[in-house]
Amino acid sequence: MASGTDSPLLPDLVPDVYAAWRASEIGAITEQLQRRLVLGLLGDVRGRRVLDVGCGDGDLALELWRRGAVVTGIDASLYMIDAARARATREGADISFMVGEAASIPFDAERFDVVVAVTILCFVADAGPVLREIARVLRPGGNLVIGELGKWSLWAAARRIRAWFGSSLWRRGRFRTGGELRHLASQAWLEPGPVFGSIYYPRWQPAARLLAPYDKALSRLTTFGAAFLALSAVKPAHGWDKSSAGFPVMATRSRSA
Repeated sequence: MASGTDSPLLPDLVPDVYAAWRASEIGAITEQLQRRLVLGLLGDVRGRRVLDVGCGDGDLALELWRRGAVVTGIDASLYMIDAARARATREGADISFMVGEAASIPFDAERFDVVVAVTILCFVADAGPVLREIARVLRPGGNLVIGELGKWSLWAAARRIRAWFGSSLWRRGRFRTGGELRHLASQAWLEPGPVFGSIYYPRWQPAARLLAPYDKALSRLTTFGAAFLALSAVKPAHGWDKSSAGFPVMATRSRSA
């Protein structure tokens, strides 16, 4: 994520980098597998109000719009929001994109049926406020689908090595286990489901070609070795009485759209 300023907070993650990655063979294979897992957890989104937190250049938001969702996307990077708006305009997509921080989502409570957040916590030192904000804007009974970088994978190991050798991007990187993701969701008063993995090959094109057909089967067996983890969590339809003790303070706030 980056800040909504004149320069990107994460200069290694700009729209052209995302586009070049998706245009490469290994990038296309990897994105397809991650997208299949996220969309599978989201299910039927037709007519549902969906918030894409950390929407980047709008790639996932556009796919959700094509599937009939009423989509809003926020990202802290003005560069990304400009790119997302341009893509939506070219496609004639009715999507609202705006600059916004994940830890301070600029919408009233209980606004959305679904929130999706893919690879945003990996650059957030304290993920707790982000999850509480997501829970705040979800309606009771609404779903969160979150996708993150797995801790025990060859991709994570390579990124740690790059951090040791001076990568400013991966020095900020955070890699999490499935248990840690479930704990974060629970701490935000959400009910997490099982965690699924994807991307069990190293960042090597022949390995991606060889192992991609087995990704779904491996996901059913283990999350160990997966470069990408995803889970779905539900905001309970009960137990969110704002007057009750222990209710998260952030969940009681409202903001104008």
